Amino acid sequence: MKLAVVILNWNGAQLLEEFLPSVIKNSPEATIYVADNASTDNSVQFIQTNFPSVIIVQNTTNGGYAKGYNEALEHIEADIYCLLNSDVEVTKNWLTPILKEFEEYPNTAIIQPKILDYKQKTHFEYAGAAGGYIDKYGYPFCRGRIFDTLEEDQGQFDDRQEIFWASGACLFIRKPIFEEAGKFDEDYFAHQEEIDLCWRVSNLGYQTMYIGTSTVYHLGGATLNVMNPKKTKLNFRNSLYNLVKNVNGSQVLWIIFVRLVLDGIAGIKFVFEGKFSHFIAILQAHFDFYKNLRILVNKRKKRWATKKYYLISSVIIQYYIYKNIKFDQLPVDNH
Repeated sequence: MKLAVVILNWNGAQLLEEFLPSVIKNSPEATIYVADNASTDNSVQFIQTNFPSVIIVQNTTNGGYAKGYNEALEHIEADIYCLLNSDVEVTKNWLTPILKEFEEYPNTAIIQPKILDYKQKTHFEYAGAAGGYIDKYGYPFCRGRIFDTLEEDQGQFDDRQEIFWASGACLFIRKPIFEEAGKFDEDYFAHQEEIDLCWRVSNLGYQTMYIGTSTVYHLGGATLNVMNPKKTKLNFRNSLYNLVKNVNGSQVLWIIFVRLVLDGIAGIKFVFEGKFSHFIAILQAHFDFYKNLRILVNKRKKRWATKKYYLISSVIIQYYIYKNIKFDQLPVDNH
């Protein structure tokens, strides 16, 4: 089974200097690539000089995460792709349980390892933690992280568990299924495109799994900090994209309506907190959504998998009203 670890880079020479050595040292089973998104710093020269074993794939433009990986992976032959952020430190034998899962379970299409915080290694990291889910209205959350509450890793998620989405910070996927699902949607540019991909893979009948015996440490915020209004815009907009494209049947109309109302409440909350740029970001997200609605509707499929896509009806109510701030406090919606 041929594995390619592919690191997408844009002007990240300093990150590569810090994090690439751990990937090279701890990944003897893999061929390592850096997919460069038309960097203007010395990234390419730095890799060629300091890490000659790493293969460089040079993209023609900076098309963001989605287009960047789609373009680069066309030039990489492998059975399994590992899409790895440039700010991730990997650990010894991190690939062993991942490859074992792929070998033993042919229906496993996507895998995410345990993602801990590079700055506070005792705690889960925001982007992915111990595997992702969404609520009925498309708001994402993770085992180990709900909104801004990060749990301490006490071994509570050292398991093998089916999840709804795997983090793009460290995502393994079988190449044939990546292509069967239609690759990443390049209209997303960045953020939540991995949720859309995992959703489409699930609709094809495959599984996304979390393997807690493999661990990586993610710095996070290296491209866009969590408090950057552009990140807010992309997350709110792309979450709406996910719903229109993937929710089954006519129920999508009611779900979108409720979601837009909830986004409005979030915007008002930003105003009261003095975060006016984030309020504007939500407005921009909604304008983009309306502008592209026809395109999104055309991307809807006529057939979906029948299993329920969401874990609970509203993570917002559970978190802010009932103060259920940890994953194991959430009541699973079985209706």
